[in-house]
Amino acid sequence: MTISRIAFTVVLTSAFATAAAAQPIGPGPIGPGPGGFGPTINPAPSAVFAPRGGPRAADLDDRADDLYSEGREAIEEGKYDRALNRFNRLIDLKSSRTDAALYWKAYCQDKLGQRADALATLSDLQKQFADSRWIRDAKALELELRQASGQRVEPNDTDEEIQLLALRAIMQNDPDRAIPIIEKMLAGTASPKVKDRALIVLSQSSSPRARDIIAGVARGNANPDLQLRAIRFVGVMGGADSRQILADVYRASNDAAVKRAILRSYMTSNDRERLFALAKGETDASLRAVAVQQLGVMHAGAELSQLYQTETSAEVKKSILQGMFIGGDADKLIELAKGEKDPELRRTAIRNLGLMKRAGTSEALTGIYASDSSADVRKAVVEALFLQNNATALVALARAERNPEMKKAIVSRLSLMKSKEATDYLMELLK
Repeated sequence: MTISRIAFTVVLTSAFATAAAAQPIGPGPIGPGPGGFGPTINPAPSAVFAPRGGPRAADLDDRADDLYSEGREAIEEGKYDRALNRFNRLIDLKSSRTDAALYWKAYCQDKLGQRADALATLSDLQKQFADSRWIRDAKALELELRQASGQRVEPNDTDEEIQLLALRAIMQNDPDRAIPIIEKMLAGTASPKVKDRALIVLSQSSSPRARDIIAGVARGNANPDLQLRAIRFVGVMGGADSRQILADVYRASNDAAVKRAILRSYMTSNDRERLFALAKGETDASLRAVAVQQLGVMHAGAELSQLYQTETSAEVKKSILQGMFIGGDADKLIELAKGEKDPELRRTAIRNLGLMKRAGTSEALTGIYASDSSADVRKAVVEALFLQNNATALVALARAERNPEMKKAIVSRLSLMKSKEATDYLMELLK
């Protein structure tokens, strides 16, 4: 195939691809299109090098966390239909958050006037999760619904809002009086929303008693939502005592969501030592992956390099590579992109370099292309340079490339770039 023919084919293919991309996706007259619901967006950096195939445990946890957060945010905005949709989807995932999703589903059903459905949902929660820490809140909500005697009562958040406003004012003017009230709220039958806001008010106090109450919630003396928020607050508090609280809760808990929250709080509290220890010694690979990602945020390059040498899980190694990218450790990524023996990990390192525009990354990528005869490695380099929007390097590779298939791969990427240099080279090929 001649070079002109290659160029013509690539440009024509690109034109069809552009036209297809312009077509709307998402729900059409007979249901959702191939792109799923809603508009497409450019992938986040982590998505570029996310592993293909079925979801890992960590991926399932992330999806569950996202749906849960979206549902809670919708409740805060009063969009109960939307929240109900998110919690139904979360229930379908059958994750560790199913019991919480059932509680909030019932809460939304009540707000939407679906009292009978709400009671049925609460019954399901109590049957399926008899030992859940949501049972106490579920029974309080069930009692409230039954007291309505089957009559629709319009949702009234005004009283709760007034209580919280009064509580904030008392907390500012007379904390010693406010703290016992908050403690009683957290231990009583107030709605989870009120408890959540009360905990936020409490976190704004520097009182030792306030810190003790938050620490107690972090240890699990409340529903799981409050525990996760309290764990974040303990991380923000910092200090040796707070870090020890987090360590004690981590050891005592079997809840992966709690452990993930603690790992993130270790990052917040700058506890690199404990994060490193868990990244080495945690038996759950998905939690090790979270730990190394937090080390990446902390720019713990030396620790990540050491972990990479001893880690046995390929998936966790990919997370370490992601942590190196997050931490900006281009030198180590270049070293692994050149010398890693596992083909998939090597390609991951190369792709991560493509997401960095640090000095030396372009030269390293073109050097790998020149020294490695593997078609897969060379294609990974081409993709990385494309991610860098590096038309100069791609044009140079295309000019030197003698393999028609590799040249076609390079030209196909150049055809998608809005670059004068790329366009000039494509025009050259058509002459």
